[in-house]
Amino acid sequence: MELEKFMYDNKITRNFAVATVVWGVVGLLMGLIVALQIFIPAMNFNLEFTTFGRTRPLHTNAAIFAFVGNAIFTAVYYSMQRLLKTRMFSDLLGKIHFWGWQLIIVAAAVTLLAGYTSGKEYAELEWPIDLAITVVWVIFGINMFGTLLIRRTSHIYVAIWFYIATWVTVAVLHIVNSIEIPYSLLKSYPVYAGVQDALVQWWYGHNAVAFFLTTPFLGLMYYFVPKAANRPIYSYKLSIVHFWSLIFIYIWAGPHHLLYTSLPNWLQALGTTFSIMLIAPSWGGMINGLLTLRGAWDKVRRDPILKMFVVGLTAYGMSTFEGPMLSLKTVNAISHYTDWTIGHVHIGALGWNGLMTFGMLYWLIPRLYNTKLWSTKLANAHFWLATLAIIFYAVPLYIGGITQALMWKQFTPDGFLLYPNFLETVTQLIPMYAIRAFGGSLYVTGMLLAVVNIVKTAQAGTFLKEEAAEAPALKTQEMPKQDNESWHGFLERKPIRFLIFATIAILIGGLFEIVPTYLVKSNVPTISSVKPYTPLELQGRDIYIKEGCYNCHSQMIRPFRSEVERYGEYSKAGEFVYDHPFQFGSKRTGPDLAREGVKTGKIYKPNAWHYNHFIDPQKMNEASIMPPYPWLAEKDIDLSSTPAKIRVMKKLGVPYPDNYEHQANDDLKAQAEEIAQNLREAGIETESTKEIIALIAYIQRLGTDITTPETSNE
Repeated sequence: MELEKFMYDNKITRNFAVATVVWGVVGLLMGLIVALQIFIPAMNFNLEFTTFGRTRPLHTNAAIFAFVGNAIFTAVYYSMQRLLKTRMFSDLLGKIHFWGWQLIIVAAAVTLLAGYTSGKEYAELEWPIDLAITVVWVIFGINMFGTLLIRRTSHIYVAIWFYIATWVTVAVLHIVNSIEIPYSLLKSYPVYAGVQDALVQWWYGHNAVAFFLTTPFLGLMYYFVPKAANRPIYSYKLSIVHFWSLIFIYIWAGPHHLLYTSLPNWLQALGTTFSIMLIAPSWGGMINGLLTLRGAWDKVRRDPILKMFVVGLTAYGMSTFEGPMLSLKTVNAISHYTDWTIGHVHIGALGWNGLMTFGMLYWLIPRLYNTKLWSTKLANAHFWLATLAIIFYAVPLYIGGITQALMWKQFTPDGFLLYPNFLETVTQLIPMYAIRAFGGSLYVTGMLLAVVNIVKTAQAGTFLKEEAAEAPALKTQEMPKQDNESWHGFLERKPIRFLIFATIAILIGGLFEIVPTYLVKSNVPTISSVKPYTPLELQGRDIYIKEGCYNCHSQMIRPFRSEVERYGEYSKAGEFVYDHPFQFGSKRTGPDLAREGVKTGKIYKPNAWHYNHFIDPQKMNEASIMPPYPWLAEKDIDLSSTPAKIRVMKKLGVPYPDNYEHQANDDLKAQAEEIAQNLREAGIETESTKEIIALIAYIQRLGTDITTPETSNE
């Protein structure tokens, strides 16, 4: 058979690999800063743009979409060409994809630090960037499926199955969760509200972990682990079961992020059930990867690349065991809102994503530059630093998380909270935060060693921009059915049909969970006492979101005796029908604020207390770890945006009166003057036009619609 000669494009792979290294340094350094900020207020630098509320989303976006995202594209562009025996469909589309993605990352960094955020975890980017992501993702998809259609192989390998599932699911997740109505050039409100918004967000959030941090890395694992070990994958049949069961089950598990909240119980039960089921396909993938190394364990002892792959797979196994465990309601009652969850997430991020990425880079860069790795000893040092870093990072957070939960729930023999002041629970964690930061510094040090090793390797070799290859010509329409071909073999010959089946598999769970919450009104019962936010409160809420307060404070009281005693009446689904976006939160570095404005049932804080707390938290309590926000007393409320905000809220179903946008600012000014006058009476001179007035109005509104006490049990 005559062989066709062609050239692999290594330039696109090299570009994404370089971006992976660059953004890896940025993301990890930002993570170290965030780890220090959480217990050293001075590390917020007393600047509007560098507070924890703004740097924390920047860190998560840099780690997920910049570092891990570029690593994914590095793996896809390198492995697809070789698995399909063809150059990528379009060099131009590859270039647009690369530069478009990097520009999106830069735009994300600038806007997040400037305070432009949707307030939804892992989906904080505002509507213009969301549109750009959609366009670039479609371009990536065209290039990927174009390549599949011009391939020179009859079947598509397992790694590409995971790439296909990643592409279609991320597209669906991003589009559904990003439906929003703009009210300005850079700001918008999501179309979903309250409980429905929380469900869609964590359907997205959990599956962003599944289909951005997991499935493409399983594709990476199925290609690079056999290559590095020089062994075939352990089991083809296991890979089939692993793939289809994983993508079908994963999509149902999102509600486990909302256990004991006001989400309907049937959804919580579904989320828990499918989360527990997830352990089977997850461990199937881990076992398939580890058993691929059978007969090569002597090489593992010497090869830092294989060491990284082994520990990465082990971290994946640990994380995917812990995830189902944390979805059990009895365990979740302890772990949720604590640092335990942060430790769990970073086992996956640092261990699975980090070490698999480093292993791939150490294997790939020498081949791109036609040389050997500059220093195996340096790579081994990186491996041990990273492994120790993960231990120093996660263990104190596990200890700290359990400590938090037990202190929050502890009662005296007389029936009172043993630690009624939330800050008492925070100060106990400071040593744990310090150890976590030390672990982070070790991981960053390992990353810097990797930079040196990779740069030196590149300098020692010559970059192969184009790599010659040859393979038999094969037209897709001439791919006949093989003898004794299985149903899956048939799908592997038909990538578009494979895409359709994968799409159906991932849509079933999402449709089953999300649609009923909109069609069955009993899922979100209305409460007549709940009213829309006043214009001033709405402006204050947007300032609260802009400053990233949701990163440290929840607004969701669970039906536990300890939480009702500490915060007030537990939360109801109908409270949040006008909340665009929801503010349930996922971590309590500070106390829950759901009932912060209620004047009975717990100690009420007057306007003057909140003013002083925003300006100088340590003045109110020297042990506080909250950064100051002095600019709130200096910046004016953007009154010009009020009419547009009201108009969009009315489109979203918030029952403001007709033409209310024309008088909204008059009502805003009147309420603002009342608060300013109250502050003057307390000895605080401030103008009613300042942002701090709006933020105080929002904080004092929280919980005031729900005042009837009910008995609750732990």
